[in-house]
Amino acid sequence: QVQLVESGGGSVQAGGSLRLSCAVSGYTYSSDCMSWFRQAPGKEREGVAVIYTNGGVTYYADSVKGRFTISQDNAKNTVYLQMNSLKAEDAAMYYCAAREKGGPWWGSLASYNYWGQGTQVTVSS
Repeated sequence: QVQLVESGGGSVQAGGSLRLSCAVSGYTYSSDCMSWFRQAPGKEREGVAVIYTNGGVTYYADSVKGRFTISQDNAKNTVYLQMNSLKAEDAAMYYCAAREKGGPWWGSLASYNYWGQGTQVTVSS
């Protein structure tokens, strides 16, 4: 049974920082990639960042480039999302997701096999 458990969400003022964690159990890192997505009320879920497990290559949505950093700790089976200079528009439920095989564009929700339950990020201006 594969489980992804997010943590680290919370409430922060604009300009502040948070670090989200995604602990993975029952899952090997022979996977293709791990990603963070977010969904704000009334909006579609969107890709935020991805890290490919072989080589650690990363990509980011344009809206978070230069502010967010995705990383992985294979020893702890954990993926992180460091979020700096947070803006009001970053407020959302954040989800981590895992994809077992290579596929289309990393932001394609349907290509992911496993999802966490989400962690809420609130940003006040």
